[in-house]
Amino acid sequence: MLTSKQKELLLFIHERIKQDGVSPSFDEMKEALNLASKSGIHRLITALEERGFIKRLANRARALEVLKLPDSATPSAPPRGRQVFRPSVVGSAPPRLSDHTIPVLGRIAAGVPIEAIQHETARIRPPDDLPEGDDHFALEVKGDSMIDAGIHDGDLVILKRTDDAHSGDIVVALIDEEEATLKRLRKKGASIALEAANAAYETRIFGPDRVRIQGKLVALVRRYD
Repeated sequence: MLTSKQKELLLFIHERIKQDGVSPSFDEMKEALNLASKSGIHRLITALEERGFIKRLANRARALEVLKLPDSATPSAPPRGRQVFRPSVVGSAPPRLSDHTIPVLGRIAAGVPIEAIQHETARIRPPDDLPEGDDHFALEVKGDSMIDAGIHDGDLVILKRTDDAHSGDIVVALIDEEEATLKRLRKKGASIALEAANAAYETRIFGPDRVRIQGKLVALVRRYD
């Protein structure tokens, strides 16, 4: 039987893996459980592992796998504003009956911003559950600053064209009409913060007149050679 804190942590890890594809950091766990130090998280993780609820994955940072949940567990709804998506593996699904395709518009930086969105370089079939229409486009990810949100270098992100987004959405942002980057949007008063999902990168803050939203993440496609 789990203690209330062990159960709370297990469900938090489970929901974050479902949402982002990776387990939360120890700092995020500490904050979520309102603990004073990470040593308490270490003890809870060890207890959950000993009881067979989770497993640590070797040779991978921040890698936990949830093996089972308590019988009484009721998964909670995802927090408002967070994107919930999972990679689709190209070539693994049956052929689509529709001929619907969307354009790939070059590369987008998930790191230090590179040049703005380019012209169409290819077309791909979107995931089956994506509605047809001309308001979606894809970009190839270059860089690792969104890796903790489950977005890797070489992935294709699919975006819905929009010039507005909620705080917490992952967006393509055009900075100073010159550079485009993929980041999580945070609205801080009159300022706009573009937040990485990798501790190695700093959050960048801009005035609202310097950032223009180009699209909002709705799906991700991962290709395997």
